[in-house]
Amino acid sequence: MTTPMHRQIEEDEHWWFATRTRAIFALLDKYVGEGKQGRKVLDVGAGAGNMMHHLGQYGDVVGLEYNPKPIPIAHERGFDVRQGSATDMPFADASFDLVALLDTVEHIADENAVFGETFRVTKPGGSMVVTVPALMWLWSNNDVINLHERRYTAPEMQRKLEAAGWQVPYCGYNNFLIFPLGAGMILLRKRMDKEPDMASPHFDDDAYQVEMEPASAVLNSILESVGKVEVGMLKRMRLPIGTSVIAIAQKP
Repeated sequence: MTTPMHRQIEEDEHWWFATRTRAIFALLDKYVGEGKQGRKVLDVGAGAGNMMHHLGQYGDVVGLEYNPKPIPIAHERGFDVRQGSATDMPFADASFDLVALLDTVEHIADENAVFGETFRVTKPGGSMVVTVPALMWLWSNNDVINLHERRYTAPEMQRKLEAAGWQVPYCGYNNFLIFPLGAGMILLRKRMDKEPDMASPHFDDDAYQVEMEPASAVLNSILESVGKVEVGMLKRMRLPIGTSVIAIAQKP
């Protein structure tokens, strides 16, 4: 099944998804290169296929998802998502040119097995893009409802990728410009013990993915514009801090 291209899905409208997508594009264009060029791409933790149409510009995409709930949604959207574990992938060695591990490994207890499996299924000379939430002191209800195991620092992520055999030409932070607002809001909510009520597939039978915190149309537009400015910065420098970590890893 071929990944549908040039389409919008509802997640694309949210500022957080849009900002992360632009950051991923900026780094993949630099370190992997634009154009499909016959590449095979694996989206680990693909969920309902939220990123597969974007990754499709870098190759033919297959998704892997452990939770069965979002897979029917992905299929309805026309995406090839298969059920399986990131610690024991149903793919042969050196099957993929590019692996995407987008806000996935923080959910899994055995992170070393994930980095090892992604390394195994990547072709020599292939790449992986990784995003994870940053900084354990920002732990919040969002981590709880997502069943996160941990948050990361950029140096920690780089060390763990290198220990699994990856070369890491880039590892830094994302969501830098909104960091004061985001971190301040998280800490204030924790102090007031007042967290937003969001649906989660781990606690709500009707949910297939964790609900994104809603933002008004005006706020969403402002935050998305801030994200565009940040991506311009990301192309020129490593950002010193942020609410997320983003890394490019390459298999020798």
